[in-house]
Amino acid sequence: MGNVHLSIATTDYDHFRDFRLGTVTAQGIDHTWSVLGHHEVFARFTAHREWDVAELSIAKFAAQVTRDDPDIVGLPVICSRLFRFGAFYVNRRSGITSVEDLRGKRVGSPEWAHSAAVYMRGWLHNDVGVKLDEIEWYQAGANSPGRQEKVELSLPAGVRLVRVPDRSLSDLLAAGDIDCAIIARPPDCFLRGHPDVVRLHPDFQPMEADYYARTHVWPVMHLMAMRRAVLDENPWVARNLYNAFLESKNRSVERLLDPAVSRYPLPWLATYGRQVTDQFGGDPFPYGIEPNRATFEQLLTYAHQQGIAHRLATPDEIFPDGIMTKVVV
Repeated sequence: MGNVHLSIATTDYDHFRDFRLGTVTAQGIDHTWSVLGHHEVFARFTAHREWDVAELSIAKFAAQVTRDDPDIVGLPVICSRLFRFGAFYVNRRSGITSVEDLRGKRVGSPEWAHSAAVYMRGWLHNDVGVKLDEIEWYQAGANSPGRQEKVELSLPAGVRLVRVPDRSLSDLLAAGDIDCAIIARPPDCFLRGHPDVVRLHPDFQPMEADYYARTHVWPVMHLMAMRRAVLDENPWVARNLYNAFLESKNRSVERLLDPAVSRYPLPWLATYGRQVTDQFGGDPFPYGIEPNRATFEQLLTYAHQQGIAHRLATPDEIFPDGIMTKVVV
């Protein structure tokens, strides 16, 4: 019997590169790998399941994996993860100096099921005490109009969401037609130096370090999803894929920490990498369920609270049974 052939689609991450280029292999698996922008992968996999295995926004994944009889399952392989306290951009004319000031304001995000916004709305609602129904929410494309929601929603009672099809969040924020945008990447108006648009938390890194120290939540933005039919036909595929992704990531981190072989020509990068590695308990970018349990549990809770997930799921049920079986040699 020959190898199973899988189609895979992701962005070009360094921590996937050794697997994609064949330096690392997954036993029993051949692959055709499409390297595309993540928005294209999300849209095509969500709408048509064009690949067997694909990078997916964790918010969109939460919506789809909690459907009745879901046709996808996750792999505890992290594509992208970022803290998001720096993702609040405000118009200074709105008089917002703290997150508590967002109560009663107009706040936009590119989609409701936008992972960066899901985490920060959840933080506002659960930690800060600014409830979901105390804000007037807006949805529009980040820097271009026309962006649409990719998954079905069931918004909580009292939550107001205004969709703006013909303007961007950047334009709305610069004009003062919204007071704040929660957005993964800086909006164009901020990058161009608009005098009224600033970060709410310009010194966000200490906030994020403190948050991790208190919660052990290291927010996941994108993970790998797989068509369940692939798993049903070949249950061993999930663990073999996980092993290959893990080896590829470990090699990437080793290169980062060795200035002699790092792909990135920046001074002190390896020194900073070692500091972060120590801060994160030895692995700055962990895969697997247990090292990420607090993060997965939080995201699943937030997605359910915000009407994205169809039910409150647990980390163990969104990944293949037995994928983290301990192997001792």
